[in-house]
Amino acid sequence: MDTIGVNDASCIRCGRCVKVCPSQIFVQEKAGGDVTLHKPENCILCGHCVAACPTGSVNHAEFPAERVHAVDYGAMPTPEQVELLLAVRRSNRALSARPVSQELLDRIVAAADRAPTASNARQLGYTLVTDAAQLRAVTEYTLGIFGTLEKRLLHPLVRPWLSRLVPGVYRYVPVFKRLRREYAEGRDRVLRGATAVLFIHAPRESRFGAEDGNLAYENASLMAEALGVSQIYMGFVLTAVRQDRKAKLAAMLGLGDRRICAVMALGMPQFRYPNYIDRAPAPVTRK
Repeated sequence: MDTIGVNDASCIRCGRCVKVCPSQIFVQEKAGGDVTLHKPENCILCGHCVAACPTGSVNHAEFPAERVHAVDYGAMPTPEQVELLLAVRRSNRALSARPVSQELLDRIVAAADRAPTASNARQLGYTLVTDAAQLRAVTEYTLGIFGTLEKRLLHPLVRPWLSRLVPGVYRYVPVFKRLRREYAEGRDRVLRGATAVLFIHAPRESRFGAEDGNLAYENASLMAEALGVSQIYMGFVLTAVRQDRKAKLAAMLGLGDRRICAVMALGMPQFRYPNYIDRAPAPVTRK
């Protein structure tokens, strides 16, 4: 069958598919007229046409009937409920030893996979690490990169000019030292005792990989909060990845030539926050 088709018998010629198609594949010469197709090979598989059709008249090979579901807007969370979820969501580093169940991890990844991507590229991949030995390896990799970076920053030929160019970077040197010292004493301040780490990655050549990855991260973060799972943004790990030109962590995870774009640690909390706070609002310019 063709990738896309329109059932003329059931089509009510409302033009919704025409209005929402980003590739301008659907054409309607005049209001109420027949809907035709123009260069359907340009379809980016976003599914807008199928989602917008009120009569099921758009046939799309990528979205057969069993993958199309009616929306019950009455079952949607209210704006107040969404606002509450956004207000409550925050990192909780007080983690228990209980592992996050596979069911919860699957729902978190599924939420990430529903995030928008530029041009509907959908090039993101997800790698979940739950093995204790591999989790330790992620921490040790991060600390190893920081150790190398510290040596470079403190090199007597580098420090005089770099401290003038980017003096702020030197405030991290004692942080690197403390992280390594505490890890040697049995306290992992990188993963914080997380029992799972989610790596979101994209092809190295992907133009919007980082942006897409962060959109996916936010979806996953909100789902984790709704499920009662603690999530922590792994800035330390991501910083190490960006400093590592040899991409050793990607190789360790078997990612090939893919780029790690976002990293989330996950764990079951010892407790949930009983309060949320109002932050000072960011300035908004209206023109």
